[in-house]
Amino acid sequence: MASLQAMTALGAREAAMVTVGSVTIAERVDVALASVAARRGHDLQPAANAAGVPLPGPARYQSGTPYSGFWVAPDMWFVEAPFATHELIADHLKAAFGAAASITEQTDAWVVFDLAAPDLAPLMERLCNVDFAGVSDGHATRTVIEHLGCYLVRQSRGNLRLYGPRSSAQSLLHALEAAALSAC
Repeated sequence: MASLQAMTALGAREAAMVTVGSVTIAERVDVALASVAARRGHDLQPAANAAGVPLPGPARYQSGTPYSGFWVAPDMWFVEAPFATHELIADHLKAAFGAAASITEQTDAWVVFDLAAPDLAPLMERLCNVDFAGVSDGHATRTVIEHLGCYLVRQSRGNLRLYGPRSSAQSLLHALEAAALSAC
C-alpha cells in the first residue's frame, strides 16, 4: 500500500537551507497563504479587526499572531499564518469575512524563501529593481527576479521574505545563490 508524503517546492522531503558567504537562504514550508479580495461595496476592516487579520495599506506588510498580511493591489492582500495551525487558511478566512471577500488558497502556488545577511542591499541590487537600502522595514512590493514575478517583503535591513512561483522554485533558488556568490 502506497503512502503519500508531502514534498517541498524544491522537490525534497525537508526544507532547503543554503548558505553562501554571509547570506542564508531558507525555504519556508511552514507558511499557509491565501489571498483576500474585498467584494465590491464591502468594507473588510470590521471583520479583519474582529478576526485579528491585518490588512495594511499600499506597499506595506504587517506582522501579527497568528495572521500576518501584505498589500498586493487595491482591496487585495495576501494573508499568511503558521501552516501547522492554519493548513486550511482559506476556510478560516472565509469564516471570518463571509460574503464580503473572495478568498483563494495560495499556499501551494508559491515558494517562500527567507533571506538573511548583515546587509541584503548588495544582493538585492543584483536581483531586482527595488531600492532595498532605501525602503523601510515592513515594505512589501511586487518585482521581477530572473523574469519571475515575485513578492518581496523587507522585514529588516538584514532579513526579507520572498514569494516566487512554485513552478519555478529551483530557478529562483539558483538565481538567489548566483547573486549571493557575486555579492560576496
